[in-house]
Amino acid sequence: MVATMIETPAPADESKYDRKTELKAFDESMAGVKGLLDAGVTSLPRIFVNNQSLPLDRLTVVTNHDQVEAGGIPIIDLDGVKDDPSRRGEIVKEIIDACDSWGFFQIVNHGIPTTMLDDIREGVLRFHELDTETKKKYYTREYGKKKFIYNSNYYLFEGPVTNWRDTITAVMAPVPADPQEIPEVCREIIVDYSKEVIRLGHTLFELFSEAMGLPPSYLKDMDCAEETMLLGHYYPPCPEPEKAIGINNHKDNDFLTILLQDHVGGLQVLNDNKWVQVPFVPGALVINTGDLLQLISNDKFKSVVHRVQSQKVGPRISVAGFFRPVYWNPRKFGPIKEIISEENPPIYGECTNKEYLQCYFSTGQDGTPALDKFKL
Repeated sequence: MVATMIETPAPADESKYDRKTELKAFDESMAGVKGLLDAGVTSLPRIFVNNQSLPLDRLTVVTNHDQVEAGGIPIIDLDGVKDDPSRRGEIVKEIIDACDSWGFFQIVNHGIPTTMLDDIREGVLRFHELDTETKKKYYTREYGKKKFIYNSNYYLFEGPVTNWRDTITAVMAPVPADPQEIPEVCREIIVDYSKEVIRLGHTLFELFSEAMGLPPSYLKDMDCAEETMLLGHYYPPCPEPEKAIGINNHKDNDFLTILLQDHVGGLQVLNDNKWVQVPFVPGALVINTGDLLQLISNDKFKSVVHRVQSQKVGPRISVAGFFRPVYWNPRKFGPIKEIISEENPPIYGECTNKEYLQCYFSTGQDGTPALDKFKL
């Protein structure tokens, strides 16, 4: 079924091209992008051709090394964050500076052993390289019904372009997935790694609270870290990477993301009208702020556009920890009252997490900023 879908020649009349039918065939195969490679694909299937040609896509791409004079993407050392008040204050200042300049930074000495970072990458790889029939029982688009799922492209039917990527998602807080829901090939490491990511996430939320002059527990107490999801991404080698995209231009729909990447690379962040490669630093984790933190901080911490470029080499493995409220949380989120003043009036109105996510999902990551809807 997948092979038939891929090998069908493009119609001479573009108006007769039936993208929805090809998307449906791809989804019903439950084989993901990896399944296409397993079937022997040597050219890019039509649904994956990125022909948006948005202004952002035409910007220059530079390496982080090219940005050294501008400081490069910051690396923040968390050593002493728990037991050295003076150093903790310095770390808070470094986070403020990094977010002002980039919205992205990397952290080292974060407390998660390098061996565990290696193990979670390996666990994600093991799942994605299982045979298709084994993976099919985890494949679904019915988010919320299961706490461990596998699929390809969250916005498969809404998005303007299909990403060259497969993903597993595990909900690990507030009520974690039952270990028996998680495949044995990655079960133990997902459970163990999620505990460490949650611990680290809570520390980071303390630092962001302090960066706004608030008590350390402020953001956690307002449910910013209520839900933690682990997303294990698999970017297969792409036969025509110049035509494809691993994941298109987007901002994250959460408060905070903790990302583990690998040596393959491809992550790029938009900075000063240039795409800057985020370098792989052994043992480091990449941190970026999401839309919801931008909302409540009244633009102090801005959510930044980023993407992943497809490559000939691979697979590329990344593991993202997303922190946000649960979907049904009734709390209204808006600019924090303690930081609002005559000099810093509110930019946004209030919304629930559900209202924000419905707006975000409706765009299908088409480049429209979801927060614009909530501006006053």
